[in-house]
Amino acid sequence: MSNSDATLTLTPAVLLSGYAQGLFPMADDDGIEWYDVDPRAVLPLDAFHVPRRLARTVRSTDYTITVDAQFRTVMQHCAAARPGRETTWIAPEMVEAYSELHRLGYAHSVEVWQGDALAGGLYGVALGGLFAGESIFTVQRDAGKVALVHLVERLRHGGYVLLDTQYLVGPHMRQFGAIEIARAEYQRRLAQALRVEGRWNAL
Repeated sequence: MSNSDATLTLTPAVLLSGYAQGLFPMADDDGIEWYDVDPRAVLPLDAFHVPRRLARTVRSTDYTITVDAQFRTVMQHCAAARPGRETTWIAPEMVEAYSELHRLGYAHSVEVWQGDALAGGLYGVALGGLFAGESIFTVQRDAGKVALVHLVERLRHGGYVLLDTQYLVGPHMRQFGAIEIARAEYQRRLAQALRVEGRWNAL
């Protein structure tokens, strides 16, 4: 992992410039810094695999899906402390910055509802043909995974070519086909993705 030496003030322009260079911000006790990990985790859209049990859940009527309906709330859920994870890399100023990016049409959320309650969701940044997945949360069983399935379907319909997941931690993302690639290969794929015009609302 490599990171910058100084903290930064996040603005929409700064965020978009960072993602266009293959960087992403995270917060710690010293502030917010850019990260450029090697290897980098991606989820190939043409090799996305949905486990059989999850496919049954997706087809059921237990959950309702919305898009961009509760962006800030999704971020706040992702940032919330949980047992075993008392600290978070999503600082309050990041919620503000990404919410502004959402208002400008570059950051998006997928919400999964059970009745009137949020059961899970995810958010990320769309730039050209890149979708940079930032974080995902689950309250009810498999709800975050259902959000991911919907995201991939939307990205495929919209002509996106690169789904960045940053890290590959444990078997959670591997079951969907996520892989690790070298930083140089990620930069090559990113350059190609930025020449593509993804259409978030094509689905």
